Amino acid sequence: MKTILRAFALSLVMATAGGAVALAQAAPSAGDTMFRSTTLSLAAHGESKIKPDMATISLGVMIRADTAAAAMRANAARMDQVMAALAKAGVAAKDIQTSNLSLTPQYLYVQNQAPRPNGYQASNQVTVTVHDLARLGAAVDATVTAGANEVNSISFGLNDATAAENVAREKAVQALQARADLYARATGYRVQRLVSLSEGGGYAVSPPMPMASFARSALAVSASQVSPEELNVRIDVSGLYELTR
Repeated sequence: MKTILRAFALSLVMATAGGAVALAQAAPSAGDTMFRSTTLSLAAHGESKIKPDMATISLGVMIRADTAAAAMRANAARMDQVMAALAKAGVAAKDIQTSNLSLTPQYLYVQNQAPRPNGYQASNQVTVTVHDLARLGAAVDATVTAGANEVNSISFGLNDATAAENVAREKAVQALQARADLYARATGYRVQRLVSLSEGGGYAVSPPMPMASFARSALAVSASQVSPEELNVRIDVSGLYELTR
């Protein structure tokens, strides 16, 4: 009799345990619950306009001579003059970075003849950052006067884009929320909560200003004649919303 009772008790415990396991498997996980909910994934952007307060100039010196040594010496001497002119115009040494230094042989090409050596060309290109736009005209003028014969381009930017980016962020989030509300209403739902939010993007400067015309005219430019366009600061955001009836 005791053996029969023990067997019955054991079978009851196993049945209870089995039921608990089955119950645990049937209960949906938190991730499964969120997956089953109605969600809306959207993207939007915000923009702000701001005047630039700094500029980057690409310029350099190109010299041709009969020998490689002569070309390098002449280029270095001319570049020293350009550097001195930039310093006099108020540009700090840390804001002048060499972007390219090259020495290439030159050849004379005549039809039906083998190319003949025709000296060497030395080129030294630098990128100059001007943090005060009031000094921009004088800085570029000084470089050309000092011997810079390659003034390629000038682009404008911001010393600190944080404030402009924050304005764009607020506009981006507002646009995202408005879009979510619109889609929810259109589909018979309402927004219950924002599940996730991510950001991308940054500010895009205005197109670089060609400097060839300045170089040809010896750059008799005053700072008041430099009138850069406003910068368009853009921030992109994307969000996942949970909807409810």
